[in-house]
Amino acid sequence: MSHQPSLLPQPRRSFLQDGTLVLAAAATATRSLVAAPTSRVLRFGLMTDLHFADKPAAGTRHYRETPAKLAEARDLFRDQALDFLVELGDLIDRADSVITELDYLQQIDREFASICADRHYVLGNHCVDTLRKEEFLGQVGQEKSFYAFRRSGVHFLVLDACFRRDGAAYGRRNFEWTDANIPQEELEWLESELAAGEEPVVVFTHQRLDVSNNHGVRNNAAVRERLERSGRVLAVFQGHSHQNDHRDIGGIHYCTHVAMVEGTGLLNNAYSVIDIHPDGTISLHGYRQQHSYRWPTD
Repeated sequence: MSHQPSLLPQPRRSFLQDGTLVLAAAATATRSLVAAPTSRVLRFGLMTDLHFADKPAAGTRHYRETPAKLAEARDLFRDQALDFLVELGDLIDRADSVITELDYLQQIDREFASICADRHYVLGNHCVDTLRKEEFLGQVGQEKSFYAFRRSGVHFLVLDACFRRDGAAYGRRNFEWTDANIPQEELEWLESELAAGEEPVVVFTHQRLDVSNNHGVRNNAAVRERLERSGRVLAVFQGHSHQNDHRDIGGIHYCTHVAMVEGTGLLNNAYSVIDIHPDGTISLHGYRQQHSYRWPTD
């Protein structure tokens, strides 16, 4: 059962206002160094950590409730005229066989794909727990696990930290989830993308770039150094730790999105609509458990 958008709670305005007061000064430093982004409002939908699986709930993770939660997000997104849609990783949860995990992926991606033609999938550790990367990407119709795309004067970068410290790609349960890394080849690609053009940049990643605990990319300091040195990055959107968080590091906003799988019932859903305005202001309109933010230029 899905709710119509009119029944959904509005973004948390009080939190948004608090965020504006606290974050305004830091936002100015980065945006003053980059070209004006877009001539119109650019809008995209965002969600993360759906963890769909046909298995009983485990702790706070209610795997079988994901389709109903996704249907609610779909109903709202369809009225929002999205330019594109992003899933920040862990679209599915672990299965006991490749066939079963592919079945989970086929089921949930059928619903996800119905929302928007322009879709982007960030690889999470659970996406490639039993599957290999090429199997996941082939099923969702995405060519690469890390890549760039441009929309309306904004340069978007999708990262893949599903690599062991020795550079081996995740797949077939060959990894520890705490061993997430951006390999050298991807770092070099990132540098080249950041050096190409003057448009503002927004980054999508599953594992976090702003913490040094188990949820962080092990070499995140090296990644952040490149982002900061470019002077072009407005924000990084990430998932993995399943909870609201925001940090400003070096004038870049690191926003961690709440997991859709957490909690039972639609009141425990989480998804958002993000607007990038012509002056560089970013508005994140969070729904249900997702906080709202607004990062103005001044």
